[in-house]
Formats: sequence, structure tokens, C-alpha cells
Amino acid sequence: MAEQEKKRRAIQVDESKTQTCYANFCRVTGSPEELIIDFGMNSQPMNSTELPVAINQKIVLNFFTAKRLLQALHVSVQRHESVFGPIETDIQKRMAPKPEADTE
Repeated sequence: MAEQEKKRRAIQVDESKTQTCYANFCRVTGSPEELIIDFGMNSQPMNSTELPVAINQKIVLNFFTAKRLLQALHVSVQRHESVFGPIETDIQKRMAPKPEADTE
């Protein structure tokens, strides 16, 4: 078993052609064989529909890879929340209340 773990950990990654993009929006669709994840930039996060969300990356995964990604993301989010507290995904709940006007 230890030999299999060594082989599994021996994967080398070439990041020389990596491009980094920021996304604050994702959409997940799929077929019986694949999962498709579109990433983009929503310049109007308060649910305004005036401008379309600009999709700039599309990732197509088989379900085996998608499940491994799901597990890795779950572990990463759990670690983050254990240090920094729960992550609120509802933007309405995250917005700071407006200070009330001083009536004096």
C-alpha cells in the first residue's frame, strides 16, 4: 500500500502555461457523461440583469474528476471555515446594514 501512495504522490505538474482568471460566478450544467462548469465575472452581483455575465472559462470534467474536485473543495472550505468562521454565500445576508441617520 505504501508503494501505491508513493506512486500516487509522484505526479509532477507543469504550470508553465497556466493562465489565471478571477471568477465570482459559476454555472454548472452537464450530460450523462460530463459535467460542464462555466466561470465568469458578474459585474452586477446584486441580481441586476441589465448586463450579461461574461463567461471566460469553461471546464469540462468527467464525473470521476468532478467528484474528486468536490471532495478537495469541501476539505479546503472546511479548513478555511475552521480558521476564519462560516462563509455566508447569500450576499443579502453579508451586506452591512446602513447606519441610521442621527435624529438629534
